[in-house]
Amino acid sequence: MGKKKNATNEPVAVADSTAEQQKQNARQWSSLARYGAEAFGTFLLVLGGVGTALFAANFPSADDNQAGVGFLGVALAFGLTLVAGIAAVGHISGGHFNPAVTLGLLAAGRTDARHVPGYILSQIVGGIAATSVIALVLSGKDGAFAAAQEAGFASNGFGEGSPGGYGLASVFVAEAVLTGIFVAVILSITAKKEYVTFAPIGIGLTLTLIHLVSIPISNTSVNPARSIAAAVYGGALPVSQLWVFIVAPILGAAVAGLIVRVLGRRVVAE
Repeated sequence: MGKKKNATNEPVAVADSTAEQQKQNARQWSSLARYGAEAFGTFLLVLGGVGTALFAANFPSADDNQAGVGFLGVALAFGLTLVAGIAAVGHISGGHFNPAVTLGLLAAGRTDARHVPGYILSQIVGGIAATSVIALVLSGKDGAFAAAQEAGFASNGFGEGSPGGYGLASVFVAEAVLTGIFVAVILSITAKKEYVTFAPIGIGLTLTLIHLVSIPISNTSVNPARSIAAAVYGGALPVSQLWVFIVAPILGAAVAGLIVRVLGRRVVAE
């Protein structure tokens, strides 16, 4: 006979509770838990990615970069923190950590519309909380915060704000297309039950690849919450260009979501 369910209020064994959590659908979690998970995941993503860009990309300095991790290290930081975030709280909220992803999944019919405003607000709050922690740490070294702000605080940009000097049209196309690809991968890799365990790694590696392609173009957004969080401390130029990194990723995500909705699965296969 199978194991009987615990009908009392006594705590269940760790093994039982873990198995139960693995079977739970995100709909069973409260709205507060889902929003908290999105805030935490976005906090982790921005802290890991933007923090690496500001503290470790060029070390000890841009002119004497003996131990800095460079573009590759920053790309891996964003990918690895996304893997960690999805693995940690993806079972609660779905692990979006990105307003463009949330809206792309909405366009694909793969998320509940009533949670979308709360998700987006939570993601923005989580991102700003992360850059605020980074700013606080930078303030502990003379001139470090001012130098980071003068350099744009790892913000996204075009023209003068682009690491490679790319113009508005190039940056807009890159952000829209790469976000669309990112959302399409997420929708595809989560559409089949047998891929769910691999999903955090596949999604994280996709984000790493996207950063390797586009850091020289736009400093890589594909995530309005990440762009907003950095622009808050980046000065006037990143704020003035912020609209591109809200509109382009959302447009790309929405188009990808609609295409998948028409051509692909809408729910996880049983």
